[in-house]
Amino acid sequence: MKALLLTLILLATPLLASADPFTVITVDTRTEQLELFLTDDTGAPFRRLDNLDAWLKSQHRQLRFAMNAGMFEPDLSPVGLFVTHGRERKALNLAEGRGNFFLKPNGVFFLTQAGPRIVRSTKYSAPADEVLLATQSGPLLLEEGTINPAFNPTSKSKYIRNGVGVHGDEAIFVISDVPVTFYEFAVYFKDQLHCSDALYFDGAVSSLFAPALGRRDSTVDLGPMIGVVK
Repeated sequence: MKALLLTLILLATPLLASADPFTVITVDTRTEQLELFLTDDTGAPFRRLDNLDAWLKSQHRQLRFAMNAGMFEPDLSPVGLFVTHGRERKALNLAEGRGNFFLKPNGVFFLTQAGPRIVRSTKYSAPADEVLLATQSGPLLLEEGTINPAFNPTSKSKYIRNGVGVHGDEAIFVISDVPVTFYEFAVYFKDQLHCSDALYFDGAVSSLFAPALGRRDSTVDLGPMIGVVK
């Protein structure tokens, strides 16, 4: 595959044991078709990554990679901003609340013709007609190279986690293959992937579809999903 780089990263940060791997998917947004998904053409949520794969096949399209892409309500609708195919389906959520989504600062991953970006939610002001896709989640892992100050380096709270970072025109998607803390996850994006901005998608439900890597996770219901299609 020319532009979609599927790489199993086995080297870890100094904070992690060498047996603690991450799976990294690097998408060149200039040449690969990145899309957000939520419901099929009948309005029914996809729920599982394999359902998305099957639906795309029925549309004569191929799913190259996918993962969950932001937190969701019990009915699987997005908690925050959700834009797909240039259409806003859920507005930006700047409310206060409990849970990871509301751990400040939270942020928005979005794509325009100028490339991918991640900004804190209160700074999101991209013109609606220029946004190709956007998903809001939280917390931010990195902002302009700085790890979220809310993270505790000595935390014992570890989960399988996934998120996205930006490096130029590349959107870098990561899922941990062992439980990690927020701080460890942020350090990985900063020190190993050299991202200046990164956004947490979710934990515990984190799932990956990457046939080239032998991954077809599809064991829990999901809301927003992001993927590369052909």
